[in-house]
Amino acid sequence: MVRRLTYALVAALAAALAACGPITYVGETRKATDAVAAARAVQAEKYAPYWWTRATQYLHKAQEVAAHADFQGANRFGRLATEAANKATEEATLAAKDPSRRPLDLPPDVAPAKDQSPAPVAPAKGAP
Repeated sequence: MVRRLTYALVAALAAALAACGPITYVGETRKATDAVAAARAVQAEKYAPYWWTRATQYLHKAQEVAAHADFQGANRFGRLATEAANKATEEATLAAKDPSRRPLDLPPDVAPAKDQSPAPVAPAKGAP
């Protein structure tokens, strides 16, 4: 009887220890999701695009890695997403108050390094 109880206790302890990874992952991603939502509330995608993109991509990567049951990696990406979202919130708040800290306003169809004039087109082969 005591032996069965010992085996049951060991099995229950092993099952509880195996479930710690997903529990920690849920806590980390909840923090990251809340931090990204706070960054969205202060328009970080507009005022701090680098940190905003970094935060959302790390959060996506955390979810992707967790889908492969790599909870340690998912926790790491969740922490990185939280840090980036907090930085995005901080920079977006400052940029909303001070226009000199805002990113450049470029037209959406022009990359910074592109030339505005169209390139000359070469004539077709054999054309007069």
